[in-house]
Amino acid sequence: MSAPENPDGAEGALLIRVVKGQASPAELAALTTVLLARAATLAALDPCPVAPRPVAGWRRPERITTHRDPRGWRLTDTRAA
Repeated sequence: MSAPENPDGAEGALLIRVVKGQASPAELAALTTVLLARAATLAALDPCPVAPRPVAGWRRPERITTHRDPRGWRLTDTRAA
C-alpha cells in the first residue's frame, strides 16, 4: 500500500489530517505539541508497568509431597541398609 498523497503535492506521507473543518496553523501546532508530548511520556514509561510477583523466601514443607512416584516409598525406607 502506498501512503496517501498530500493535497498540496508535497513529498512524504500525511501524519495528521483534518477531516472536518479548517484548522489554523496555530491549532495544528498546538495539536502537534500535545501529541509529541504524549508520545514522549509514553516512551519514557517502563514497558512493564506491572511489577512481577516476588518469590517467597520461605517454603511450606506441608505442601511438598514426600513420595514423587508410586514406588518412591520403597526408596525412602531407612531400615533397609
